[in-house]
Amino acid sequence: MGLRINDVVPDFTAQTSEGEISFHDWIGDSWAILFSHPKDFTPVCTTEFGAVAQLAAEWERLGTKVIGVSVDGVDDHKKWIGDIESYSKANVGFPIIADEGLAVSKAFDMLPAEAYLPDGRTPADSATVRSVFIIGPDKQLKLSMTYPMSVGRNFAEIVRALEALQTTSAKGVATPANWVSGEDVIIPPTVSNEDAKAKFGEFETIFPYLRKTKEPS
Repeated sequence: MGLRINDVVPDFTAQTSEGEISFHDWIGDSWAILFSHPKDFTPVCTTEFGAVAQLAAEWERLGTKVIGVSVDGVDDHKKWIGDIESYSKANVGFPIIADEGLAVSKAFDMLPAEAYLPDGRTPADSATVRSVFIIGPDKQLKLSMTYPMSVGRNFAEIVRALEALQTTSAKGVATPANWVSGEDVIIPPTVSNEDAKAKFGEFETIFPYLRKTKEPS
């Protein structure tokens, strides 16, 4: 059984490009994003790590720590970071976990329990290690998504989803399709009209089950 929404994510100790971490302690009281890659020095992943580095100001604004994981070692990670920074023109200010033994990949159900990495391995041997996990300060999984090797992830969508998660968690609302911060939000069906009026003020009733209001401040 894979990790499900609201499961507490696995805790682990691992070596990273910035030293040893204990994952839950590293998260602390922040939101966190764990994003995984099948191997260092691969083309799509290099562009993705660069995109994450370029979004440093957004992660800070949203009170979120980001951490990568790849199945290669710390020395390779440190060498790869040079390529990432050269490509993205941005500082890689986040750690990359060295998951050579696949412990993290298996704990997060990205690989079968019996999986191993053969000598002379290629990215295809760990192709399924290409996921995103958004984790709350309560250490619970809030969102996950997995991509194939050929399709680069849209980190603008990951930022959007993170902001939606933080908004719905803090303000007791839901968000409609394609929502971005500042747009109207949805009042949950479990909230009566009377309670909605008291909590949110004016709102629009499109259907009895679909009511929209301004995003609470």
